Formats: sequence, C-alpha cells, structure tokens
Amino acid sequence: MNMKPSRSISPWLWVPTLYFAEGLPYFIVNTISVVILKDLGMDNSRLALITSLIGLPWLVKPLWSPFVDIFKSKRWWIVAMQICMAAAVALLALTLPASSPFTWTLILFVITGFASASHDIAADGYYMIALSKGHQSAFVGIRNTFYRIAMVFGQGVLVVLAGLLQKRTGSVPRAWTLTLTATAIILAVITLYHAFLLPRPQEDATASRKSARDILREFGQAFGSFFTKPGIGLLVCFLLLYRLPEALSVKLMYPFFSDTLALGGLGLDKEAFGIVYGTAGVIALLAGGILGGWHISRKGLRHCLLPMALSLALPCAVYLFMALTQPSSIWTIGACVVFDQFGYGYGFTAYTVYMIYFADGPLKTSHYAICTGFMALSMLLPGAVAGYLQQAMGYSGFYILVMVCCIATVAVTLAARRRVPAQFGKK
Repeated sequence: MNMKPSRSISPWLWVPTLYFAEGLPYFIVNTISVVILKDLGMDNSRLALITSLIGLPWLVKPLWSPFVDIFKSKRWWIVAMQICMAAAVALLALTLPASSPFTWTLILFVITGFASASHDIAADGYYMIALSKGHQSAFVGIRNTFYRIAMVFGQGVLVVLAGLLQKRTGSVPRAWTLTLTATAIILAVITLYHAFLLPRPQEDATASRKSARDILREFGQAFGSFFTKPGIGLLVCFLLLYRLPEALSVKLMYPFFSDTLALGGLGLDKEAFGIVYGTAGVIALLAGGILGGWHISRKGLRHCLLPMALSLALPCAVYLFMALTQPSSIWTIGACVVFDQFGYGYGFTAYTVYMIYFADGPLKTSHYAICTGFMALSMLLPGAVAGYLQQAMGYSGFYILVMVCCIATVAVTLAARRRVPAQFGKK
C-alpha cells in the first residue's frame, strides 16, 4: 500500500517539470537580475554587490531546511512556493522602473530567491519520498537534464528574447516587462499542472512529524559534528578559494560583454550574449562536467584534483585576452567563452566530489547541505567586491587580478589532495 499513490502517476509526467521549475527561478535571481539591472543603468560596483547579496537565500538555506520538514507536506511546500515564485516574477514585470530607484525590483528578487531556495529543499526531499529507490537512480539523469534545460532557457532564451523585444519596442523596461510576464505565465502554468498532477505519496501525507525540539536538536548535532570533523579548516579554505577566479568574474560577465569599447568592454548586444554565454557556453559547461565525472570515475578524485583545478582557473585568461584586444568577431568571442566554460565545467566536478568525500559518514546529508552553504558563500563574498575592483582597475587590470587569484586555487588544491584516499571516486 505504501507509495501506491505516487506510483500510479508516471515519474515522466512530473520529474522533468519539477526540476525545470526548480532551475528557472534560480537563474532569474542569479543571472537575469544582472542583465536587467545593468540594462536599467546600475553601475558595475553596485551591480556586483547587490546581485551577490540577493543570492543570500541559497547561502542560508541549510538553516531553515529543518522547518520544511516540520510544517506541512513537501508537496504543499512545492505548490505554495511555485505560486509565490510566479506571483513575484509577475509583480517584478509590472514594477520594473525606467531608471533607479530599484527598491521594489530588489525586494521582489529577494522574495523570489527565498521562495526558490525553499522550493529546492522541498523538491529534493519530495523526490526521495515519491519515488522508489530504483526510480530515484533511474531519474537522476532526467532531473539534472531538465535543471540544465532551465539554465539554457533562463540564461539563453530569455536574454535573447529580451534583446529582440528591445529592438522591436525601443524600450529596455518594456522589453523586460514582456519577457518577465511570459516567464511568470510559464511558472503559473507549471504550478497549476503540479497542483493537479503531482503524486500524493502516502509517506508525505501521513509521515509522523518530528517536534520542533527534536528537529532543532538534530540540527545542532549536525552542525556540531560537522565543525569538529578532522580537516575542517582545510575544507573551509578549499570551499572558499577553489573557485575564487570564477567567483570574482562571473557577476561582471554581462557588464564586460555589454559595455562599450570606450569603457573597455566588448560592445555586444543581449542577443549575442544570450547565444554565446547563455547557450553555447552552457552546452560547453555541461560537456565539461560530463567529461569530469567520467574522468574521476576512471582515475579517482585524488589523481584528478590538480588538473581539474588548473582547468577551472587558467581558462579565465581568455577574458584578459579579450579585455586587452577587444575582438569584434563573434566567433572569436564565442570560442573564448566555450573554452572557458568547458574548462570550468570539467574543473567544477572535482569541487562537488570533494564535498561528497568530506560529508561522507553519519549525517552525510546534513553535512553536505552545510558544504553547499560554504559553496554559496564562496561566490557571494568575492562577487560583492568585484564591481568596486573592476571600476578601480578597469577591465584589463581586473582580469589580471583574476589570473593572480588562480594561485589561491592551485594552493588549496595541493593542500586538499593530500587528504583524499587514492581510490575515492573511482568506479
């Protein structure tokens, strides 16, 4: 009897849409926000700081994840947060200003972020409840694929659409209003679909809820045991510094592409950015990640850590090259972006597997969630100051600094790899 209600509905009917709905709001808050605020005239220093801070919900997500277990069912959380996200994006479309202040815009981005992070918690828990062990393994590739499709849709399709609408309407706010309205409609349709079609697994409906005291006690135990694990100091340094070059540069990617040649940028329009970075770059990122996973399964994490660190860090040199030469060929720019994103995808695999290695053992789910909090912090802190550094140094000086930060990536990798067992990660 247990699980029959969820098995009567094929996972093919809801797993793809659930993870598309999980991915799209994340990229709205963390990527499209940069494009919108830059288009509306925000300077690079405030842009990098503010768009880093509105990613805060994913940093503190582990702190309120226990409460998703206490209150209501995970299915309820999924539908409720999707309603909230659709409404917030619709309001965002209606309240975009022609120029600053951006108060309501920022508030709505933050609301969307907290709803999206809460949705992540519920969706991942629901996935494990609504599917048998066999189906969980079988559909993990499907869920990851549709999350990445959301990435291409958010960073590529929506940005290109906004660029085309801007040329047709002659208005940046109008173009983004129409684009976000279409996005809100898509989220609303998915929400309505899930409200009727998401399975109602018996375990989710009748699970004996733990008390808040029990949840908080277990939560405290998880945090306490995490920070007393051997090598915790090295782990924190690794999580914060491994991606430092990427963390500094990612919030300034669109400003660098869109700023005029006189300002040191490349002078590209949104369509070019959406195609080059949001589409071709994402495909290269996925290909690099697939190769990275295969390589670790063949050779083990310890063997792969250093080459993957170099692959993640050194391709950032293409941005220094473009800042110095300011190429006009979209093919040259596209080749540089694809090279960098492929290297980043390949190198980032080691980062995620290292988190799995450190979290292994009792309470590994909680420990991995804490690792993801440090992962978010590693992007937030450098991103917050990146705009100020770029405005002080110019794009060429800024990308020289990014290359200097590669030293930190290599240094923490050399220290971390000594602790990894030779066979860990090998299939």
